Amino acid sequence: MTRTLAFALLLSSPLAGAAMAESVLPHAIAALPDETIALKLHAVGLQLYECKPGADGKLVWTFTAPQATLTADGKVVGHHGAGPSWELDDGSAITGKAVGNAPGANANDIPWLKLEVADHKGSGQLSDVTAVQRINTIGGILKDSCDRQGAGRGMPYAADYVFLKKS
Repeated sequence: MTRTLAFALLLSSPLAGAAMAESVLPHAIAALPDETIALKLHAVGLQLYECKPGADGKLVWTFTAPQATLTADGKVVGHHGAGPSWELDDGSAITGKAVGNAPGANANDIPWLKLEVADHKGSGQLSDVTAVQRINTIGGILKDSCDRQGAGRGMPYAADYVFLKKS
């Protein structure tokens, strides 16, 4: 199956393969024994990059933020952005801090992550979420060289987000 076809299938089938992936999650991003699933959402969007000097002074693409639409059952229910943050149409929002990661399926896929919730806003479906897993990633990695400081670029990606709460 081509990567393009696989990406199209993931986009058309929210959470495709999530049940299988969750049963074999790497230890670094696995749910703790006292964590249960509160919500699962599919994201489609961009990983945003800016051309900046690297540690060696040479210009490199540096990740700045995600920008994605969150869906459930094919309906838009919120957005994912800088922070990283997730905001749902019900008024609830969270920001997170990465605490674990595992490689994506191939070199073009952003890593799978586990994030601890650092801040809550509003009441709604995210109000009791304590951790977030990013799994089933497709795309998002930018490997090209850059030659103009301050230039920006977005790389398409898709992922499933699993929102966990303490049981």
